[in-house]
Amino acid sequence: MADASAPVAKTMVYCQVCSYPPEYCEFGSRFKACKKWLQDSEPELFTHLYSDDALSAAASNLSLEAREKLAKEQAKKEAKAEAKAERLEAKKSRTKVTIKRVERNKRKHITSIQGLEHFGIDLKKAAKLFANKFATGASVSKTAAGVDEIVVQGDVSEEVEDVILEKFKEVPEDNIELTEDKPKKKAPKEVAPQPGT
Repeated sequence: MADASAPVAKTMVYCQVCSYPPEYCEFGSRFKACKKWLQDSEPELFTHLYSDDALSAAASNLSLEAREKLAKEQAKKEAKAEAKAERLEAKKSRTKVTIKRVERNKRKHITSIQGLEHFGIDLKKAAKLFANKFATGASVSKTAAGVDEIVVQGDVSEEVEDVILEKFKEVPEDNIELTEDKPKKKAPKEVAPQPGT
């Protein structure tokens, strides 16, 4: 038995670009992308907020100078956001994921993976995925240079590459680099000549 006076929950719409409510997208840095998303996914709300009547009613309270200033500020924010997105894309395209096979002892190896964090991948979750996939130990550690890396026990470098390509679609195949790191062999000790022989 439902109570007739019970409050009804209101469904809120949030922008998938900036995560603000659509009424506040104009204060974000990606207003053009927000408007396009709103027009495609919520056409009724788009016409309510951005039709000619709605825009003229909202702008009627502003002076001409204030409107021009607001438009300049918005254009400046959008240009900054676009430049930032381009820089991130350029950085991603230059960044390499290095999968290195390191020999510990004669027959013991570890696989070291560096550079996944530049593609927005959580290293702890990736280490757990590798540990479960290969049934070995895997952990996140820092190198001597202070760079985070995933260390997987065993020689699984080629399998790691396949898993990265399968599970992490944001990493391009061209950006994956396989290397092998062998420990430097010690020079044999020279036997000092025995006196008197």
